[in-house]
Amino acid sequence: MIELLLASLLVFIGAFVQTAVGFGLAVIAAPILFLLNPDFVPAPVTVAALTLSVANALAYRDGLSLSGLKSAIIGRVPGSLAGAALLLWIDARLLALLIGSSVLFAVVVSLSSLRWNPTPGRMMLAGFLSGFMGTSTSIGGPPMALLWQHQQLHLIRANLAAFFVVSCIITLIVLAPVGRFGLTHILLSLPLLPATLAGFWVARRTMHRLPRETIRVASLALCAVSGLAAVVSALV
Repeated sequence: MIELLLASLLVFIGAFVQTAVGFGLAVIAAPILFLLNPDFVPAPVTVAALTLSVANALAYRDGLSLSGLKSAIIGRVPGSLAGAALLLWIDARLLALLIGSSVLFAVVVSLSSLRWNPTPGRMMLAGFLSGFMGTSTSIGGPPMALLWQHQQLHLIRANLAAFFVVSCIITLIVLAPVGRFGLTHILLSLPLLPATLAGFWVARRTMHRLPRETIRVASLALCAVSGLAAVVSALV
């Protein structure tokens, strides 16, 4: 029961942050969820992310530009296959290290002042990296966020949400044949969905009262702590 409550709290916070700034559910939740129960990652976190992404895509649909996401989706497919192949031989300790490193990479991305325009070639590369990271660790947001981080906020929310809908579906399809998305994972996913939708609901009604920078700094602090915890657990 305590494990489920903590998992739901992490997903709630992650869903709130992702609704407010465009990504963050898996980055915040995955490292600690993996330490609680490795079966939470990647499939159940991906199911929660898919649910949230559908809600966000509908909420921010006015800012969608699906034509601009084609290259990223094309790159996502081979990236997801590569990520699934990695899961066939990587052990739990290495996976924890990969998850923690991915989160710390996300923090660096968010703090970066790099400005890269989302050209088709860069979108395809970001889609590949997102597929590889998302399928192996459930953390696929950072590569796409790096390209979109300096765009208008409503465009970031809408287009990342649309990309995540497609990419989460691809990831779950790819995970099933390698035994990482089955009945056990579905049953683990179901209790996370109310927390996911609650985070979305609360964010939609309160985020306009909180400065975006406050949300960003708080989420980065959570990410850094969870990422470091995963790295330390893998090394000790």
